[in-house]
Amino acid sequence: MTPPDLLKAMFQAAVDAALPSLCVPAHLPPRPKGRTVIIGAGKASGAMAKALEDAWDGPLEGLVVTRYGYRVPTERLEVVEAAHPVPDAAGREAARRILDLVQGLTEDDLVLCLISGGGSALLALPAEGVSLEDKQTVNKALLKSGATISEMNVVRKHLSAIKGGRLAAAAHPARVVALMISDVPGDDPSIIASGPTVPDPSTNKDALGIIAKYGIEVPASVRDLLQKAGETPKPDDKRLANVRNIMIATPQASLEAAAQVARKAGVTPVILGDSIEGEARDVALVHAGIARQCALRGQPEQPPCVLISGGETTITLKGKGKGGRNTEFLLALAIALDGMSGIHALAGDTDGIDGSEDNAGALVYPDTLARAEKAGLNAKAMLADNDPYSFFAGLGDLLETGPTLTNVNDFRAILIGHRSAPND
Repeated sequence: MTPPDLLKAMFQAAVDAALPSLCVPAHLPPRPKGRTVIIGAGKASGAMAKALEDAWDGPLEGLVVTRYGYRVPTERLEVVEAAHPVPDAAGREAARRILDLVQGLTEDDLVLCLISGGGSALLALPAEGVSLEDKQTVNKALLKSGATISEMNVVRKHLSAIKGGRLAAAAHPARVVALMISDVPGDDPSIIASGPTVPDPSTNKDALGIIAKYGIEVPASVRDLLQKAGETPKPDDKRLANVRNIMIATPQASLEAAAQVARKAGVTPVILGDSIEGEARDVALVHAGIARQCALRGQPEQPPCVLISGGETTITLKGKGKGGRNTEFLLALAIALDGMSGIHALAGDTDGIDGSEDNAGALVYPDTLARAEKAGLNAKAMLADNDPYSFFAGLGDLLETGPTLTNVNDFRAILIGHRSAPND
């Protein structure tokens, strides 16, 4: 198996480990005496709804919302599509309908909530006094600011009528079971899709602090809401006492699945972490340093070995180019490695879309910079312009999978094939 083929096989194993068809049936609760109402949001929610339909032996009703292009055919459950990462009117309407579905339920009823990454944008029901346009403005600013996913979702929760535990509170006194596919560092359920079924430990003051930290200009309505509105449901809220949040797929499990593929190929895997955050180009420098130490010193592992990591990096946009955090990571990595022999790398978003483009990520080869120079592509200039998509597209090295129908965050793998000479 060639190095690129091994890296692609590892990426596919990471995706497959989080497929709803495998994860959902194993965690279904028993049938209730009353109604079973299915709701959900996220990039995997359509596939989760299909897996639930196939495994459930009783009556079902409900609605889930997923990203445009991620819908799968279902027979009993309705799946609608909306925009991600910036919310749109379709997401607002879906969130309103979902909130209506859980009204007036009893203790005999079950609300089964299918939650995955992307739900924060897809459940776009602004709090009273805030318009959809206001939320879009804040979302765009957060995405450009360099804020972490945890920070972004703290702000989103406090601008929402449905997130931060409010959905589960609205379903009271029904039993609520949320099946979650984690796409956040540390698998914090209150951050996944901004925690619609999870008590919220953060406050309006925290949200204001994040806005101030990144110097984000927000509409007056947003600032007014955060200064005067009531809080999200907290951990001691009795309305959330009958809620179970179950993690059915995680980044760590996907990294371990990829590691097993490497072992079978005779390559030693080194998992660096499943929740690595920071600026994409800074994370790339650290990964490059570890790769060099393996290649030159055999530490922390002798070649052949592969460094594997997950998590979600950030990008502080300063240029006008195209791309996402995985291609930005890879372009910075290629520059840092400077053509070092024997090292290949892959990074991709397990949902199949890196940023807002049509690729999951890309691959780096030992000759990436040399080929780029021949093609007239200036790696450093394109990194400065936040244009990694154009760089890898120009080389034909994009990783294109299409929607994977799941989402356990980013996957990065750096394969060190043999020890390089010290002057490489």
